[in-house]
Amino acid sequence: MHPYDHDPAAPSYGLEAAQALGVPPDRVFKTLLVDTGAGLAVGIVPVDRQLDLKAVAAALGAKKVSMADPAAAERSTGYVVGGISPIGQKRPLPTIVDTSALEHETVFVSGGRRGLDLELAPADLVRITSARTATIAR
Repeated sequence: MHPYDHDPAAPSYGLEAAQALGVPPDRVFKTLLVDTGAGLAVGIVPVDRQLDLKAVAAALGAKKVSMADPAAAERSTGYVVGGISPIGQKRPLPTIVDTSALEHETVFVSGGRRGLDLELAPADLVRITSARTATIAR
């Protein structure tokens, strides 16, 4: 667990976390929820990159996806936007972790609130979330 002082005015919570933790942004991953039309799913990508909606749709076997409504994401996960953790969500969702995570010995993800990140091995992240890996960041 890596707590840090969160600034509510920070323009990017993920980049704020990387700076506060003193790690490169490509090791800090954000948890984004998408709507497949048949339900929600999770994409986990580095904070300095964007989620490629076409790539995540393909990885999920969906025709297309859109970013989930923030209120729906909060209801589904039990976490607030900016602090959504891929771990310990209210119910398991289909999850895709960007393959770039596998390039690192450890990565950081939200610990369930703004100002708290968890450090773990990418293989553990994949195992704990029952995720698949695919190139979903651009």
